[in-house]
Amino acid sequence: MHEVSTPSAVDVPEGSSVNDLLAARVRAAGGSTLLERKTTLGGDWVPMTAEAFAREVRAVAKGFVGLGLRPGERVAIMAHTSYEWMVLDFAVWAAGGVSVPVYETSSAEQVAWICSDSGARFAVVETAAHESLVAESRAELPALETCLVLAAGALDALKRAGGAVEDADVEARSRAVAGDDVATIIYTSGTTGRPKGVELTHWAFVSITRNTMATSLRPMVEPPAARTLLFMPLAHVFARFVQVLCVTSGAVVGHVPDAKNLVADLGTFQPTFLLAVPRVFEKVYNASEQRAGTGTSLAVFRWAAKVSIAASRAQDGEGRLTPVLRVQHRVAGLLVYRKLRAAMGGALRYAISGGAPLGTRLGHFYRGIGLTVLEGYGLTETSAPTTVNVPGNTKIGTVGPPVPGASLRISDDGEILVRGDHVFRGYHANPEATAEAFDDGWFRTGDIGTLDEDGHLRITGRKKELIVTAGGKNVAPAVLEDRFRGHPLVSQCVVVGDGKPFIGALVTLDAEMLPGWLATHGLPSMDVAAAATHPTVVAALDRAAARANAAVSRAESIRKIAVLTTDFTEANGYLTPSLKVKRNLVHRDFAAEIEGIYAPSADPARPAAP
Repeated sequence: MHEVSTPSAVDVPEGSSVNDLLAARVRAAGGSTLLERKTTLGGDWVPMTAEAFAREVRAVAKGFVGLGLRPGERVAIMAHTSYEWMVLDFAVWAAGGVSVPVYETSSAEQVAWICSDSGARFAVVETAAHESLVAESRAELPALETCLVLAAGALDALKRAGGAVEDADVEARSRAVAGDDVATIIYTSGTTGRPKGVELTHWAFVSITRNTMATSLRPMVEPPAARTLLFMPLAHVFARFVQVLCVTSGAVVGHVPDAKNLVADLGTFQPTFLLAVPRVFEKVYNASEQRAGTGTSLAVFRWAAKVSIAASRAQDGEGRLTPVLRVQHRVAGLLVYRKLRAAMGGALRYAISGGAPLGTRLGHFYRGIGLTVLEGYGLTETSAPTTVNVPGNTKIGTVGPPVPGASLRISDDGEILVRGDHVFRGYHANPEATAEAFDDGWFRTGDIGTLDEDGHLRITGRKKELIVTAGGKNVAPAVLEDRFRGHPLVSQCVVVGDGKPFIGALVTLDAEMLPGWLATHGLPSMDVAAAATHPTVVAALDRAAARANAAVSRAESIRKIAVLTTDFTEANGYLTPSLKVKRNLVHRDFAAEIEGIYAPSADPARPAAP
């Protein structure tokens, strides 16, 4: 199959805006809880109704109007995921403006580029440190008039600024916003070059949200029980989409700034569905295995994991759910699964995973313990989801069929092309890049994949990341890297070998998981540099390479690995804010280590297990 479409499931007026979605929520259930927030550190979750949230949005929107924001002008928002971020986003829209998210980890140069390219007139940042970053670039930002700081009472300052503005003025602004008006400009955290500003219209958000509500995901996100805790950055389109979806569906949303205290937050908030990237699910599994310790406890955990995977595979017809397997699954539930579910809040039934492939092993493991991870696929340019597995139509190992209103095509060279109302309008002030991104109305994603007989999409990798060995073999690194990262010792893996005689890999160690792993293997404490050459660690990494190689042919398999003592992080510049490796920087800065993989066998790079 080379092309598949899912017809739009709803008739959404083309003039609809995100403002209409909030207004509809207030009309339908204004007295019901829209969100819960912590007003004090470590305090209880305090509910806020849709009506109260709408009043807060209107008060802040009046502030933007009072400061002189004109329809279509841009407001940059730089903060961790929070209630305040949500208020600002909807307030900018209500005032007729365009929100421009900036990752809170951005450098001064990145802040300068995003604010200058977007022409932001106002900026709202979280901390004094963020304000300093803006101040460093003030000379390059002639359009920027005001920078407000949330930690210094930005929301209260905006409310005061709007004191003389009538409610009717904001209502008129809100109603005047058209579907084809730009709602947000999101700068892609590209792995090469300067980020491009993706213009997403109100219609794109409304269309994809309303159509998502028409799928079998609807029961997952509808009241009275549906609730989700957002911890992914709201600067990312995925979290923004889920936030708008919650406003539309009636689900209750909460915010935490990051995943550092996620287990405790899950326990107090008790979400029923969650949004995360595969690395979170890998960490939860690896940490759970590590907490099992050694001996009998570890053996029980690993047995329970195998039973969970087998039971899930049986649902897909990949085996039989025999009476013995049923009994084993019940016993494993009492011994292991219920503890895992409790650690995730106790009420979690579904999770939505995106950003990278999850891997079939983890997909089956989580479904087997009672948590169905629904993998999806999308980009900033598609307002988040383009495909998604849904309850009742899930194929683990795929990212699902197109969402209603979306069409997919696989080009002759394997590239995934997308068309639909949810596709972006263009790159801000960059007509050349916009023209290059489209082929006869189809958006060229740059990803490669295949469609199965049921129209489910399977992602193979990035077109630009394809490796061609000296022998002419095309290798997609994502399959190997995703499997390799599943090992608890591994933080990052970058497959190399373009123009080389065989495939190799650069591997970094997970400093957080290392102490526990060493303890469970009876090894003394050591730092990453010592562990990188320790024979037991080396042997474990060789076995991880062998497991990754099981997914590919001999010609595509990893033959040698080099263990680095420097991890790839956002802080040191090797990861984008959406946690994608900047391959060009890795290849440049670790060129010697890559060459070492292909040096004579006396070189430190080691042959991987066959």
